[in-house]
Amino acid sequence: MLATGRDKMTRRQFGENVWLTRGVAEGAQYRAQPLAYEVLDSEEAVGRAQFEELKRAALEKEGDPLIILLGGREAQALYRILGDKAQTAEIDDLLKRLHVFTQDALAPMRMDNGLSFVRDFERLLGEDFFRKVKSFTPMQTDTEDLEGALVRYLGKLDSLGGIDIFFLGLGPEAGAASHLAYIKPGSGAAVGDLAGVIPISSSILEHHIKKFKVGGSKVTEEDEAECRRASHILMLGPAAILEARRIVQSIVDASTAPGKRQSYRRLLETEISNDPPHRLRNWMRIRASGCGCMETCAP
Repeated sequence: MLATGRDKMTRRQFGENVWLTRGVAEGAQYRAQPLAYEVLDSEEAVGRAQFEELKRAALEKEGDPLIILLGGREAQALYRILGDKAQTAEIDDLLKRLHVFTQDALAPMRMDNGLSFVRDFERLLGEDFFRKVKSFTPMQTDTEDLEGALVRYLGKLDSLGGIDIFFLGLGPEAGAASHLAYIKPGSGAAVGDLAGVIPISSSILEHHIKKFKVGGSKVTEEDEAECRRASHILMLGPAAILEARRIVQSIVDASTAPGKRQSYRRLLETEISNDPPHRLRNWMRIRASGCGCMETCAP
């Protein structure tokens, strides 16, 4: 058993993928909720809407709010807003209360590698943001014990009261199967899984390197060579997403990523049973047949 503080986890292996889980039965607690989505005019408008969600969560929280940062395009407008305002005193009262966590990471890798998500967040949000927030907790990637580091990360997240906002994007994948936080169909992810350690392909690493270079990240030859040697990605799992008090998903580049449009259409058209035990039975049936999809593939 792997303790996180409030709960105990077990280590479950699906092929080469490792999941830190509370168990399949935990899926019975969740109920399907209707989606509330809005189409906005621009990426800047999406950023402003995300910022309003953050302010609303902070107002409703008696203690200190905790957020999960989002990598990629979907939150860059939000980060420009936060970075600009952090250079003034306008949102100091919010920032000094804010606990900030990351949702995924390439590993093993030096924490100061220019191709790490942490360095990209620093570039986008700026020094003033990180100087003013109450805490910043990335996933530790410069260790031989990746699973142990991930357990400690989950323990800190739990000790601070859990997630108030999980900012989500949508990673483009073929076959209407776009991923959330690198959780993909076929990965063996279960509804009770809090986090995973998943082998990463060379093609994903190549895409990651190209994306960071185009985005303006400063990358040395040493950084790039180390990134190409990364073997795994650390990620939060379905349980971490579902237990967040708010889930704010944004999709800003669907015009150039048809996989995102197809995936979101599939989500809108899929009927999910409102009976948790029924969903759990379907999930167990699919697992028994050898499919590794998430529970949402079994409405």
